[in-house]
Amino acid sequence: MTEIKTTCCIAGGGPAGMMLGFLLAREGVPVIVLEKHEDFLRDFRGDTVHPSTLEMMHELGLLDEFLKLPHSTVRELSLQIGDDHLVVGHFEHLPVHCKFVALMPQWDFLEFIADHARHHSGFDLRMRTEATDLLLDEGRVTGVRATTPDGPIEIRADLTVACDGRHSRLRERAGFPVEDLRAPMDVMWFRISRNDNDPSDVVARVESGRMLVMLNRTDYWQCAYVIPKGTADEVKHAGLDKFRNSVGDISSLLRDRLLEIDSWDKVKLLTVEVDRLRRWYRTGLICIGDAAHAMSPIGGVGINLAVQDAVAAANILAQPLRRGTVTVDTLKSVQQRREFPTRVTQRLQIIMQNNLIGPALANKDKRPRAPWFMKLMQWPLLQRIPGRLLAFGVRPEHVQSPAA
Repeated sequence: MTEIKTTCCIAGGGPAGMMLGFLLAREGVPVIVLEKHEDFLRDFRGDTVHPSTLEMMHELGLLDEFLKLPHSTVRELSLQIGDDHLVVGHFEHLPVHCKFVALMPQWDFLEFIADHARHHSGFDLRMRTEATDLLLDEGRVTGVRATTPDGPIEIRADLTVACDGRHSRLRERAGFPVEDLRAPMDVMWFRISRNDNDPSDVVARVESGRMLVMLNRTDYWQCAYVIPKGTADEVKHAGLDKFRNSVGDISSLLRDRLLEIDSWDKVKLLTVEVDRLRRWYRTGLICIGDAAHAMSPIGGVGINLAVQDAVAAANILAQPLRRGTVTVDTLKSVQQRREFPTRVTQRLQIIMQNNLIGPALANKDKRPRAPWFMKLMQWPLLQRIPGRLLAFGVRPEHVQSPAA
């Protein structure tokens, strides 16, 4: 079996893994990133890039180039709940270079990071390579066993970072207990063509027993039809006609285009999970991103939490990795830095789930009304609070180290 040695092995080429790999290589740390797919082209992934991530691109000197990638912008988020029209957040007041959320295909985001990471000699991205197990030496994680088109390999590393998503195989192999916070909904994703005279902003509507969010992707709408948890088979059994009619009932804008959904193959199910690890690390291993905390799609914060994790991890780990002095306490520092923002964000998502989405989906006979706290946030000064939280999250990270 082929054996490879490196300083840091990152399992997973999503936002957390690619960003961490780039930042570590930029600071002179040899790093191997393993991505099981042959490319980044996965549809209906998180595509919202918040001002915090855009500001980090500015700190890296990459913002102008990044904004040349195809994207649309959202400067205000609003929500229709029954008869109540609410502004959820606006970004004009923020002290940042980009006062908007960018909607950008995740594969473009990842390719951009990969292209810049390749400028550094210590960066090694291996596609079609999946980490399947941990290598152990007297309880210490010393790397991973992985599959490739040419056969199995072993990668020995001073530190292994699990960025392999919400169904992380490595966190399972490490025996980390997962705290399930539960979610009352799942999401059915689909595309519908967009006309030039359609509104440009995000369209979000909550009605009795259903919810629809429409993201402007320039020439099409990326639509999220929210259903009660575990009812996808029931929805499919009722047939495409009923599904299309239900979507049309909640959005008259789409009624003349719904025949574009002519097969269930065009509808993708996202099983929503909200969970977190109680402990993110053990000797030689740490989990970040979805592998450490799966987020609800509420607010579209998944990419940004993953990137924040990567920035914090790079800030804390780069120097010890270069010196060969990473300890359990070093890894503990990463969790301590990122656990509080994660918990607060998940708590806010759960409040929205329990007070808005869950009741609306459960009650099909009564029109929903906006919770009192959302109405309170319509006061102009208070309206800045959700906008700031959506833009930055809790305790945003900043790139601390210059390029090596």
